[in-house]
Amino acid sequence: MEHPLGLAPGKIIAVHLNYRSRAAERGRTPAVPSYFLKPASSLSWSGRPVVRPAGCELLAFEGEIAIIIGARAHRVPRHRALGHVAGYTAANDFGVYDFKHADLGSNLRAKGQDGYTPVGPAILETADPSELWLRTYVNGELAQEACTDELLFGFDLLIADLSRLMTLEPGDIILAGTPAGSTVVRPGDVVEVELEGAGRLRNQVVADSRDLGDFGVQPRVTDEVRAAAYGSAPVPGSAPAGLDEPTLAALRSVSTATLSSQLRKRGIDHHFIEGLRPARPDLRMVGVARTLRYLPLREDVFEEIGGGMNAQKRTVEEIRPGEVLVIEARGERGAGTLGDILALRALRRGAAGVVTDGGLRDSPSFAGLELPAYFAVAHAAVLGRRHVPMDSQIPVACGGVLVMPGDVLVGDAEGVVVIPPRLAAEVARDAARQEAEERFIYERVDEGASVDGLYPMNRVWREAYEERERAR
Repeated sequence: MEHPLGLAPGKIIAVHLNYRSRAAERGRTPAVPSYFLKPASSLSWSGRPVVRPAGCELLAFEGEIAIIIGARAHRVPRHRALGHVAGYTAANDFGVYDFKHADLGSNLRAKGQDGYTPVGPAILETADPSELWLRTYVNGELAQEACTDELLFGFDLLIADLSRLMTLEPGDIILAGTPAGSTVVRPGDVVEVELEGAGRLRNQVVADSRDLGDFGVQPRVTDEVRAAAYGSAPVPGSAPAGLDEPTLAALRSVSTATLSSQLRKRGIDHHFIEGLRPARPDLRMVGVARTLRYLPLREDVFEEIGGGMNAQKRTVEEIRPGEVLVIEARGERGAGTLGDILALRALRRGAAGVVTDGGLRDSPSFAGLELPAYFAVAHAAVLGRRHVPMDSQIPVACGGVLVMPGDVLVGDAEGVVVIPPRLAAEVARDAARQEAEERFIYERVDEGASVDGLYPMNRVWREAYEERERAR
């Protein structure tokens, strides 16, 4: 069937990594672009279904911008490359991670299946390729959002690079990469990709009722493959990065007061982030730190780097499941540091919480978010009143405490403590033991016992405690 846009590419070329947020999500930033080919038979359009093969579980979307070649390009320089473009449109680079093991970087069976490259619904013929906005929605909820100003390799470089070694023909398509946020979708889900000015590409996932057969490559999934497929979204049943399940369970069960005493025993006195209050005292927080630093406002610097997809927004888009966004605001209480929209985006990306020693905007809205948030004050003003969002994933000072990327943070109604990752397991274990002992002591005091010899326990009381524990 002919494509509604009249497209008949001889080749579809896709870039592996090209958005900074996706590179951060994957943990590697390439120095030069790399590519793979998708067969022309994978081309599809808006409204057509995307079929997940029988026996597969990890079908993932990747919202992208399709560059449509309009004039033959062979060894074209960068400054003339965009003259060979007919226009741009939305695309979705679907792939089944269950087949990734079969073809490695070529992605032939993972991404080359019929219907796995829908594009459309319209071609944007006149646009500034450095200021194109791409958004992906899953069942109506925003999953990806990025501007081409965060590309690692611009459209002109891609065309010039490819045309050095092969001829690009009219109708050929270059898929320019996907930003962070790609994840797994299931039968019944509707994925929409919007290129601002060119409309929304809409496709629904359906399950294939036909059996794959017992010949050829078969679906295969490992924990590593599953994590790659889910990207920054939470993997069902997974623990936050860097925390095993027993440690996570223990940290969720103990108070920050108990953790504080365990840290003091180990010579770490500066661990409690001071001056903060919880937006939701009923929520507990356990996660690992993703840091963000704000510096004092200087108007010319803010004008240069503070707008658009600044460090604040990029950091939110890079949050991984189980991470806590920790914002250094220098204790400045004269402006907000985060509002409810970005907090919701962090939550949708799997964030475990937000901690800032500055102001929180839209603070009443946080009462309705299932996201633990700790802040110094409520403040209606935007961050540009006092701050320049500068950089992320560096050591920061928050509420008088040094927080390193990857530190473990635990929060309850009392506040937030910071635990060095190397100590997390033993602190969690000993804190759980301490609380078990203190519950025993509390029960005895409630029964009328004196604290003399009981708190702390002498030999007699400890023997009684240990006998009770053995009987359980």
